Amino acid sequence: MDDDTRHCRTSRHLPHPPEAVWAALTDPLRLARWWGPAGFRNEVSACDVRPGGQWLFAMVAPDGQSWANHCEFLTLDAPRRLEIRHVNAPWFTLGLTLLAEPGGTRLDWDQCFDDAATAEALRARVTPANEENLDRLAAELSRSA
Repeated sequence: MDDDTRHCRTSRHLPHPPEAVWAALTDPLRLARWWGPAGFRNEVSACDVRPGGQWLFAMVAPDGQSWANHCEFLTLDAPRRLEIRHVNAPWFTLGLTLLAEPGGTRLDWDQCFDDAATAEALRARVTPANEENLDRLAAELSRSA
């Protein structure tokens, strides 16, 4: 049974076809441009977008503070489903599902933490940050349209 308390979920309609959204999710250069909350930038040292591929990057805040991230791509089912495992703390799996709908794509974002306590401790920060992530993705899609 799925423990809902471990999840932080959001959805967004993007006025672009699933293939265009998929390209922004899986192109390492584009991913580095939009990933993270508003004002952050990414310093990528590796991004091998394939099942089992590693994504190593530092997420840098506007004040210069940096956080190392180590992720592994689990599932790539173009252009429908992408799963990424965050393999350093905080531990979570991010599932991104793309569904074609009139006028574009619905992106469902499901961040599932390994335990409910971590999800609860981070929820107030993660929820708005995930929305900012999707704002940046929307801007990247508009930029390349």
